Amino acid sequence: MNDLTDASIQALQLLLSGDAEVWNIISVSFTVSLKAILIATVPAIAVSFVLAYYAFPGRRFVITLFNTALAIPAVVVGLTLYLLLSRSGPFGDLHLLFTQEAMIIGQIILAFPLLVAMSHASLQSSDQRAWETAITLGASAFMAAVTVIREVRFGLMAAVIAAFGRIIAEVGSSMMVGGNIFNHTRNIPTAIALETSKGSFVEGIALGMVLLTLALLLNFFLTAIQGKAEVIHQ
Repeated sequence: MNDLTDASIQALQLLLSGDAEVWNIISVSFTVSLKAILIATVPAIAVSFVLAYYAFPGRRFVITLFNTALAIPAVVVGLTLYLLLSRSGPFGDLHLLFTQEAMIIGQIILAFPLLVAMSHASLQSSDQRAWETAITLGASAFMAAVTVIREVRFGLMAAVIAAFGRIIAEVGSSMMVGGNIFNHTRNIPTAIALETSKGSFVEGIALGMVLLTLALLLNFFLTAIQGKAEVIHQ
């Protein structure tokens, strides 16, 4: 217990000291994950809207595919991307393997199904009359969609928060396509895995504290959003 306490104190001191190596890792992690969630959000909401408000052949099958994709492990996504982006792969000429861009692609793939599934659930639970009324009053399809999205904005925000929480903590895809390169693609989860394997627990605990703090903040924010949504619908 004393060893754990001492390591935790040293980890906190490491964070507060502004250690360049630790904060570079944190910067890479947030930069990659924020870019991934920003790129994935709008297309995912558009797809979920189409699935919720338009009937077309195969719609149920597409919804099932997205729900199934939620269970795909990050390491499988990483392996698939690795094969596609390696020198012998079909996209090897792009030279994306072991870059932040490859990590962003992997995290987009992981975030997209979760965003679609949760956004679709929010849109399905919304009052369908908002869409019908807007169309009846002469609004364009785009403006009618904006009206509906405003009605379910809290549910959509919850989807974005949940997806961001998933991708910033994933290790499998980032490790495989990023290569865990120091000062380039080493993010929080891959650094924790590396430092733990070396027996260097102080840096691992420090980075773990960052993830735990982020998880706590995201959950507080999510709870606040859900509370506002409940008040509005009462």
